[in-house]
Amino acid sequence: MKPIPYGHQCITDEDIRVVVETLKSDYLTQGPKITEFEAKFSNYCNAKYCSIVSNGTAALHLCALALDVRPGDRIITTPITFVASANGFKYCGAEIYFCDIDKKTYILDLDKLEEKLSQKPKGYYKGVVVVDFAGYPVNMEKLRTIADKFGLWIVEDACHSPGGYFIDSNSDKQICGNGKYSDLTVFSFHPVKHIATGEGGAITTNNLELHKKIQLYRTHGITKDSEFLNENHGLWYYEMIELGFNYRITDFQAALGISQLSRADEGIIRRNEIAKKYNDAFSKIDKIKTPFVEDNVFHAYHLYVIQVEDRLGIYNYLRSQNIFAQVHYVPVHLMPYYKQFGWKEGDLPIAEDYYKHCLSLPMYPTLTDEEQEFVIKTIKDYILN
Repeated sequence: MKPIPYGHQCITDEDIRVVVETLKSDYLTQGPKITEFEAKFSNYCNAKYCSIVSNGTAALHLCALALDVRPGDRIITTPITFVASANGFKYCGAEIYFCDIDKKTYILDLDKLEEKLSQKPKGYYKGVVVVDFAGYPVNMEKLRTIADKFGLWIVEDACHSPGGYFIDSNSDKQICGNGKYSDLTVFSFHPVKHIATGEGGAITTNNLELHKKIQLYRTHGITKDSEFLNENHGLWYYEMIELGFNYRITDFQAALGISQLSRADEGIIRRNEIAKKYNDAFSKIDKIKTPFVEDNVFHAYHLYVIQVEDRLGIYNYLRSQNIFAQVHYVPVHLMPYYKQFGWKEGDLPIAEDYYKHCLSLPMYPTLTDEEQEFVIKTIKDYILN
């Protein structure tokens, strides 16, 4: 059996064709494919505006800039995420606070969040960054109610969840990134994600002012828009009006993203089929805890995470059989960088207990039935024998 990774991109002949076609065009960067990708991705998410950027971390940093995050601003996020969810705001000098996760869903516990907020005066915290961890959508309707009560902005990190959704109190489908409840939503187009552009990211929003700021900050703070110019020497003239960054993506990456996006629904259906097969195989094994999913949620399954007692033993045994499972994630508050700010083991017990037992199994649309059966058999052989 060839190596089976936990995640893998799928590049088709059509993907290659559109990239080569773009490479032969007049534009390599800042061309029409970026605008096309933005329009198609915003439509996919049912959002008004979309900015395509160089990666998901850049997207988070741009959110912080657009929201005018300043040194000393207090931001709350989850400890079970990739470090970028916190780092993007730390870049602007924010103080990062962590809130524990829900024991069943592994996403930020909104009840604990409200309790944490209620212990301080309104305005003490500036915003919250929630993560649709593994592809499980946060109930943004509930979060919006909490955020409004305490005067917070919301950034939804949906890097794991394009195509996922929850059903709100009015029985309406709320797709991740549609901007109905969040101020800004970020996505990643890293190869192991649902849509791959090599490196890449996106920010969706329904707020035109925030969208314009993001467009400005992603290109050095430079504009040619006559509305913002102090002077105007001609059609060629531009001005740098803010200290921005080079967070642009290339046209050929955008072309790849457009092609990948056309198969996104197909991919998420396949991910759910794989998850069901895992659930059917493991749900009756006491030593394996399978993912919990509420009835009002459509899980995007970027990751399929089980919890087991002998995580290290299973991890090593799988590797010996050429199955490369992964662990998501080491809690961010226990990273040496964040521990210097006073965070320590014992601060967030549910997240820390989750970390000791979590294991991400192979989950990607091109995982074959034969490969998945081998993964299942290998795990059962280890646990049951």
